[in-house]
Amino acid sequence: MTAADGADAERRNVSDAAGVVVLGACATWSLITGALHDGRPEGVLLAVLAVAAGYASGRICAALLPVAAPCAGALVGVGLTMAVPGLAPGPQFAAPLGHAGATAAVLTLSAGAACCAAWAASAPALRLALRALALAIAVTAAALGSTTGFVCCAAVLLCSLAAGRMRHRGPCLAGLALAAAGVTAASWAVAAHALPDGLAVSLEGQLTRHRVQLWQDALHLAHRDAGLGVGPGRFGEFSPTAAQSLQPDGKPHSALLQQAAEQGLVGVVLLAAPYCWVLYALWRTPRPTPVALTAGAALTALAAIAAVGDALSFTAVSVGTGLLAGMATARPLAEEAGPTAVEARPRRDRLRP
Repeated sequence: MTAADGADAERRNVSDAAGVVVLGACATWSLITGALHDGRPEGVLLAVLAVAAGYASGRICAALLPVAAPCAGALVGVGLTMAVPGLAPGPQFAAPLGHAGATAAVLTLSAGAACCAAWAASAPALRLALRALALAIAVTAAALGSTTGFVCCAAVLLCSLAAGRMRHRGPCLAGLALAAAGVTAASWAVAAHALPDGLAVSLEGQLTRHRVQLWQDALHLAHRDAGLGVGPGRFGEFSPTAAQSLQPDGKPHSALLQQAAEQGLVGVVLLAAPYCWVLYALWRTPRPTPVALTAGAALTALAAIAAVGDALSFTAVSVGTGLLAGMATARPLAEEAGPTAVEARPRRDRLRP
């Protein structure tokens, strides 16, 4: 093993250790807040387990089949949304508070997987076919009536095409992080009435008044107990708006505000931590830069969907998130010929004899 290979292995170990710490902290904090407030942390624990299982599976599958694995994942995601429109049992809520966010999230992850497979492919014809698959996924989102899904899939495809011209992934990943932070900050500002009247009215028209009222209830609960929140799974018990709904599901339909209300500010930090960890892993991955940036774009689009919807409450979304992150950070057994495959390696390692 060369010095460069040893450095790559060390960075992967650091990244994997950071992931274990982050996911473990998310699970532990949900147990703590659940025990102190008689909450129900099962949903958080299931999501953490789903992400971890998906990540491990993605790493293994993409190491063996760097093209076929993400392609299969994309096809499974599309098939799932068409075969099971709700993505979960139980009552189907009317849009936009229903399962549309989960459908958009799964299709966005599928488009990201198809684009990652395209960059991993060496044959031009196969690469073109996989990009056509990503375009077909965007069209499928439009056909299913998921405007959000169509926009996000199209954005991921465009970002993937642009990623081929990027030589340095660090600034691009930082830009994606800023975009995700901007969307989450905007959702918080809407709930806090911190936006100008004209913009607030326009956004409320798109989000619906009912959703904004749920966000306001969540922000009120977060202010009441900023340290621990009201307990996992207990938002519906304290929200007047949720209690008055014809089909209450007990959620504020914003991952950020749900964490703030149910697990306090620490929960908000722990919600952002897995996303930051994945971006760090994508920065250090030995995969080609276009693969890393494509996955980062898809996961950023997912973060935006989750900031204004209920996508992260669905196991299919959690598993798909872990799968895509795992496949984009795997080390294929065969060397890839993609552009800038070793850009993540520090300069001192490239110059070392």
